Amino acid sequence: MRWQRVIPVCIVTLSAWLAPQPEASAQAGSVPPAGQKVLRFAFPIAETGFDPAQISDLYSRVVTAGIFEAPLRFDFLARPFTMRPNTAEALPEISADFKRFTVRIKPGTYFADDPAFKGARRELTAQDYVYSYKRHYDPQFKSPNLYRLENAKIVGLSEVRKKAMDAKQPFPYDTEVEGLRALDRYTLQITLAEPTPRFHQDVLTDQGAFGAMAREVVEFYGDKIMAHPVGTGAFRLAEWRRSSRIVLARNPGFRDMPYAEQAPADDARSVAIAAALKGRRIPMLDRVEISIIEEAQPRWLSFLNKQSDFMDRLPNEFATVAIPNNRVAPNLAKQGIVMDQAPLVDATLSLFNQDHPLVGGSAPEKVALRRAIALAYSSEQEIRLARKGQAVPAQGPIPPLAYGHNPLMKTEMSDYDVPRAKALLDLYGYIDKNGDGWRDLPDGSPLVLEYATQPDQQSRQLVELWEKSMKAINLKMEFKPAKWPENLKASRAGKLMMWGVGWLAGDPDGDTFLALGYGPNKGQANHSRFDLPAFNALYVQQRAMPDGPERRAIMEQASQLMVAYVPYKITGHRIATDLLHPWVQGYRRNPFVREFYKYLDVDAAMQRKAME
Repeated sequence: MRWQRVIPVCIVTLSAWLAPQPEASAQAGSVPPAGQKVLRFAFPIAETGFDPAQISDLYSRVVTAGIFEAPLRFDFLARPFTMRPNTAEALPEISADFKRFTVRIKPGTYFADDPAFKGARRELTAQDYVYSYKRHYDPQFKSPNLYRLENAKIVGLSEVRKKAMDAKQPFPYDTEVEGLRALDRYTLQITLAEPTPRFHQDVLTDQGAFGAMAREVVEFYGDKIMAHPVGTGAFRLAEWRRSSRIVLARNPGFRDMPYAEQAPADDARSVAIAAALKGRRIPMLDRVEISIIEEAQPRWLSFLNKQSDFMDRLPNEFATVAIPNNRVAPNLAKQGIVMDQAPLVDATLSLFNQDHPLVGGSAPEKVALRRAIALAYSSEQEIRLARKGQAVPAQGPIPPLAYGHNPLMKTEMSDYDVPRAKALLDLYGYIDKNGDGWRDLPDGSPLVLEYATQPDQQSRQLVELWEKSMKAINLKMEFKPAKWPENLKASRAGKLMMWGVGWLAGDPDGDTFLALGYGPNKGQANHSRFDLPAFNALYVQQRAMPDGPERRAIMEQASQLMVAYVPYKITGHRIATDLLHPWVQGYRRNPFVREFYKYLDVDAAMQRKAME
């Protein structure tokens, strides 16, 4: 799971979609070299770096997922979503009490060649996973993914971390702990203090966050490790121009991995893909070239001009032109362009910082203020106007396709009721006391909401909706634009009052979304800094339970508390529409496979001919 700017699936209302513009060609991918299979696409925002212990943003994780490897993975085509061994020989052995997970690593898996290895070929071992997980506990890295390991309570590691912090000493990597051990060269054993039935699904499948790193690489590059990712994955980092261009190249030492993805029988397109690619050696691509194109229009033009090979999540402002009635427009279909449309397992939301004296806290008047703000903002308008229908309204934090979602649940989260919002504000004393037309705090001091945003077109449209909504209930709202990575950093530190973002799941379990409200996750998953004892107790309870009706009931109770206390205004769950040129082969969106390019092929001859 990771924080994501709200722009990528959706995006704005522009009308210039016809002619190429210099800005598009200047930033888009180049013509692939003859004889090479190259996939080119664009990110809408810049990466932050490539050290799994230091990143949480989606775009950096798309890159690291192709470089690093976890023991398990999700089958690219299988539905329902299915775990398979990756660097492991088999799925883990799990104790009956869900506290012990034993994984045997497959011999003969090697790290990509790197100067850190001094000319030797370096095999992956169980100890590499021990070291990699420990890095998240090292205070110097301030890992945004630490909460996922600490919530699982790996025996002994949190205590080692605390002792190092109290003594202001470097993290002692060589200290052995009961909960994380290499039993031999290839056997990894993880012991948890409490039952966590889905630990392997959450942690052991996450290539981008918990993939294996070699200690000698980290020590060789030191504080430059963000720029030197070295893993066992199908790709290696070949070029990086920060916030501009990322190039991945095939890892020539990647093990023999034939394509063997399992397609559902009722999905004809997936069945055809599986049949066409069966037995092909992964990866099939020689290079992946990623441009950073922040504005939607030039990103769209780069696709139309065949400078990008596929459009990752069509900007919503072009939906009525590109996919009228959710069908590929005739002029695009004539070019062989195809559409892949699938729901994301995500939530779009605006957070209220619970530590902020204006909007935070559990006092009735503060809850009433947040409820009024949420009631005055229309999720339906956001979906219809800004997202062009490419989302469904949210009733709570858990989206469709995630375990724990109740399709019958209806809550106030999706309500749009301006009169009720005004009545709540009046009831709790938020009235205009100085005659300037804006409501004040009950004590008469100014009430000014501050909403963090970004300087892109999508964000500007959402700002218009928020500004209009707050004016309707006489609340003054000011907008503070900054680059998305800057807002992310400020939000982690609790320095923003409100901010609109997306939260994307890394595995198909609703715990991912309840984690947004768990108190100990403050500054990591929980950017609202919500900390309600009743919610925390329910969250802990459901984590230890096996799947079933009892767990679903607890998850729904927790969801209802998030609705009632409004640490977030959750507006919707998005639908992703991807467009592909005909030379891109094998694509189907899997919301839990970041390294999708690992499973794709490109018809290089067709690609070059189209660009002539």
